[in-house]
Amino acid sequence: MTETRKPVFRRILLKVSGEGLAGKQGFGLDAATMDFYAEEILAVRKLGVEVAVVVGGGNFFRGDSEAARGIERSTADHMGMLATVINSLALQSVLENHGMDTRVMSAIEMKAVCESYIRRRAVRHMEKGRVVIFGGGTGNPYFSTDTAAALRGFEIGADIIMKATKVDGVYNKDPKKHPDAEMYDTITYMDVVDQRLKAMDTTATTMCMENNMPIIVFNFLEEGNLKRVVLGEKVGTTVKEDQ
Repeated sequence: MTETRKPVFRRILLKVSGEGLAGKQGFGLDAATMDFYAEEILAVRKLGVEVAVVVGGGNFFRGDSEAARGIERSTADHMGMLATVINSLALQSVLENHGMDTRVMSAIEMKAVCESYIRRRAVRHMEKGRVVIFGGGTGNPYFSTDTAAALRGFEIGADIIMKATKVDGVYNKDPKKHPDAEMYDTITYMDVVDQRLKAMDTTATTMCMENNMPIIVFNFLEEGNLKRVVLGEKVGTTVKEDQ
């Protein structure tokens, strides 16, 4: 059946975690999970929505993880950035196997494998219908890929940042540990920061607040959820200014 509803967003920035790409195995890349991701992204591309993706690297290495113990923090963070490029290249291949045109752009220059990030070029790729995958974080240590997602979202003029997670939205406490945890439909940036809720990290949330960039935190593993969000259905938790 042909979709007759119109998307409510023209251009989105999708933040996916490295751990998500690992699927149930917890490390590396899971082929079935990546195929699922590709199908979800393809569904919104068919609606004409321009898509950019920021990918984490936690399925291989995180600069603030136990595995980084004994490694100088800046070095460890750069190792984590390289992991995000590995994931970006893998996601690129899977998306192209599903018929999408893509570009990987890295904040760390590596001409042999992908383009260096240039804002105007990224926007032009999206205008031409290509899915742009941003690797390398911000290119700087001490900043998370959440912050990279916020930064790239502002730079490319995204309408919204969509954070793909394994839970339905933002809760007042950890739903895995507390069965009585309650999910927010909407919440303000300041409430996320003050309550230290797991939407995006504090730096990213503050940046979004200062630039009035809405965030939707949703369960990406439920089939069709990304499309539902794009079509304006009430899915997940919306983080925005109090209105």
